[in-house]
Amino acid sequence: MLGYIVRRLLWAPVLLLIVSVIVFALGHYGPGDPVLLRFGQQYTEKDADRFRENHGLNRPVYVQYGSFVWNALHWDFGESITLHPPRKVTDLLAPKLKASGQLFLAASLITIGFGVPLGFYSALKQGTWQDPVIVSGSLILNAMPVFMTAPLLIIAFALKLDWVDVSGWGGFFDRQIILPAIVIGIPGIAIFTRIMRSSTLDVLNEDYVRTARAKGVPGYIVNYRHVARISLIPILTLIGFSLSGLLGGAFIVELIFGVPGVGKFTLDALFARDFPIIMAISLIGAASLVIANLIVDILYSVTDPRIRYQ
Repeated sequence: MLGYIVRRLLWAPVLLLIVSVIVFALGHYGPGDPVLLRFGQQYTEKDADRFRENHGLNRPVYVQYGSFVWNALHWDFGESITLHPPRKVTDLLAPKLKASGQLFLAASLITIGFGVPLGFYSALKQGTWQDPVIVSGSLILNAMPVFMTAPLLIIAFALKLDWVDVSGWGGFFDRQIILPAIVIGIPGIAIFTRIMRSSTLDVLNEDYVRTARAKGVPGYIVNYRHVARISLIPILTLIGFSLSGLLGGAFIVELIFGVPGVGKFTLDALFARDFPIIMAISLIGAASLVIANLIVDILYSVTDPRIRYQ
């Protein structure tokens, strides 16, 4: 197991290096002239030369890439090329990342906190009325898109019942985070419920589980000490793959609820073709996914040491 963890730790920087090359290439060779985006049509050759000199655009490509990686490692992504006066990308991005991170954490807690117990309970109740009710509910929730659940929840809980607020943003511990976190978490709850149910049913049919029951081991010990632990292994894998889906849903939800996160900030940068911002968001997002999947892989091996990876 230690050898696997070491290999994964060594492989992560390689993935990040590949991602950095792709992000740099898209920003460097993408459409649009940074000088034109910065000054518009009103600039002189002297202005253009000074801009290229200040931003290193007149240096060889490999030197620019090296500077990009070095600066990124020091949390420096340069300045926005469309804002007047220019501002550092990190200063612009920091509060956006904080808001999106808080929303993502809340949605993840809802997804895992409801999806895993419901799936486990549904499997234990196979053959009773609870199982088909939970399965049917998960299918319905999974079929509902974000642009449908968001207005329904706003009408029900904000306008009719007046339980939560939808305007403004107060951070992780404020009521404004409840509805957007639920909207993002609903599809994940449905997926986690079905995967956890299927995994638990598979484990319940294993020989060692039947043997433990035949020997008179109490049911709660079998279910919660043995069955639950092994059933969680596919969930750990799913967490890594579901991060991209949650992030994609968060972008849309941020626009609907007016959350001051990365979603609208990214769209504005894309429309303005502000490449330093786009490159920073792309690199940070990709790095987050690589690191998260690395952590999941390590937890996967710790949870079930019998597993060996090639």
